[in-house]
Amino acid sequence: MRTFTFGGLLVLIGFVAQLQAQVTATPEITAAELRHHLSYLASDELEGRKSGSAGADLAADYIARQFKAYGLSPAGTNGSYLQTFEIVTGIETGPANRFAATIGGTSLTLRLDEDIRPLGFSSSGTFKAPIVFVGYGISASDKSYDDYAGVDVKDAVVLMLRYHPEGAGDDSDFQRFSALRYKAAKAKEMGAKAMIIVTGPADAEKDELMELSYDRQVGNAGIGALSVTRSAADRMLAPTGWTIARLQDSITASKQPRSFALTGVSASFVVDLKEIRATTSNVVGMLSGNDPVLSQEIIALGAHYDHLGLGGPGSGSLMPDTVAVHNGADDNGSGTVGLLELAQAFAAKRQDLKRSMLFIAFTGEEMGLLGSAHFVNNPTISLDRIVTMANMDMIGRLTNRKLIVYGTGTSPGFEEMITRHNADSTFDLRPVKDGFGPSDQSSFYGKDIPVFHFFTDLHSDYHRPQDDVVLINFDGMVDVLRFVDGIVTELDTLSAKPLYAKVEMPRQPAAGMGRSRSYTGTIPDFGGGDVVGMKISGVREGSPAADAGMQGGDVIVKFGTVEIKNLYDYTYALGEYKPGDEVEVVVQRGEETVTLKLTVGKRN
Repeated sequence: MRTFTFGGLLVLIGFVAQLQAQVTATPEITAAELRHHLSYLASDELEGRKSGSAGADLAADYIARQFKAYGLSPAGTNGSYLQTFEIVTGIETGPANRFAATIGGTSLTLRLDEDIRPLGFSSSGTFKAPIVFVGYGISASDKSYDDYAGVDVKDAVVLMLRYHPEGAGDDSDFQRFSALRYKAAKAKEMGAKAMIIVTGPADAEKDELMELSYDRQVGNAGIGALSVTRSAADRMLAPTGWTIARLQDSITASKQPRSFALTGVSASFVVDLKEIRATTSNVVGMLSGNDPVLSQEIIALGAHYDHLGLGGPGSGSLMPDTVAVHNGADDNGSGTVGLLELAQAFAAKRQDLKRSMLFIAFTGEEMGLLGSAHFVNNPTISLDRIVTMANMDMIGRLTNRKLIVYGTGTSPGFEEMITRHNADSTFDLRPVKDGFGPSDQSSFYGKDIPVFHFFTDLHSDYHRPQDDVVLINFDGMVDVLRFVDGIVTELDTLSAKPLYAKVEMPRQPAAGMGRSRSYTGTIPDFGGGDVVGMKISGVREGSPAADAGMQGGDVIVKFGTVEIKNLYDYTYALGEYKPGDEVEVVVQRGEETVTLKLTVGKRN
């Protein structure tokens, strides 16, 4: 937890007391109480609840105090409601950064943040090598285009243009090659030590450096990576007679590469990047059941309380150029206040509970399911006791009565159960069998736990500053929560625990770099921690990965000829193979290194 000044704490206590005075607490699920909680959690005072921020700490403290008021027992660590852990929230430059180029025996010094800047996925280290211009840094055999053909970049620094030969738009077949992470993976595969990116004048009027931002899914890409201005790149190109503008025009006109070594030009530089770390917390409370046998089993209910903070580049905001409080009233203030109301409702009838119930408000979901992944990998209670997990994420914008329910195939009878509880057709139910999906239930399903996930669908305010309390359908939320209450109550009274079932799902696009036709069926573990490789939380039933013998917890370190350091290395490597190819995959499984044979599948 962050510390607060005494005066600031008094202001907070006064504000919360004022809110509490506005509503009379009741064990019933009511729109008034939902609005009461959300008016605080989605207020500007909490500054968007970004994990690791003071606003998120205030939200965690509020949730913990509600759990205590309802009579839930602390189920975090050290006898508290909090399960606190460390996360990386950003990246910054250290003091050692410097860059110089040697041009025909003359030294050129470039200034940090004026001429050149490291990219957030760069490796730190010292680099010294000749410079080779490689166009857009793209190898696209299906387009008969290869910027690396005819040039040797082994142990070189590659200078390349941003985007692709058909511009910055996303309507080109080249678009899937334009991601910087693809370019980094390709440069690394070709043996380059580092890459320098420049934005051509056809793609940006202003000659500006790219922002330094942190991408958790890439982390350290295993190659030096920098952004340079056109004017600085032109100075390095001067002996060749070319400029960035002329090179870009030439490639655009001919649709052919224009790659060459910069004779007599080399680079010598140091990249010094430091991770910005902070602490953040899941909030965990328990209600104990009363049946002497069934009370040892637990039904977990969850919702993530974090959001995007003030937005901006790299935040996940869909308005990344706008710095403003992203209150996240629906995402996921709605699920969080729903969790509070359910905790209060079940606490009021605790004497009737057979099984125990665990209520978890997760942090770090927007950064990649970090809180739920941390919980299942460092559980405060034995995971073997959890018989079902029910998650709520974005339940506040019920429209046309549509309610999406994930996980209906994760246990026999789940789909029949939700259909029966909707016998009065309150909802236009949209069941989804898959237990993996875009929220925290995925972490539990990856541990072989049956799951539900309740969701009222995306909307035009998603991940934008406009997602505010005034747009919430509180009466619709009451209906959703009563529906969840009925399902959880039935789960509590079942004589036998729900059986886990694997779901074979239609193949979904891989995260990251576009439209590869190839498919393996791996599920990335975004909360995998500081591992070198791509950790997976599970594999889809009947998928090529499952057939090859891959397991949840495996860390993929090599896919075919490509060394894997992160998710994007893996996505890049997958794109290099076509359906039907047999690939040797090396995984780290605990202390053991295992080599598997995988036949690449075809995406539906």
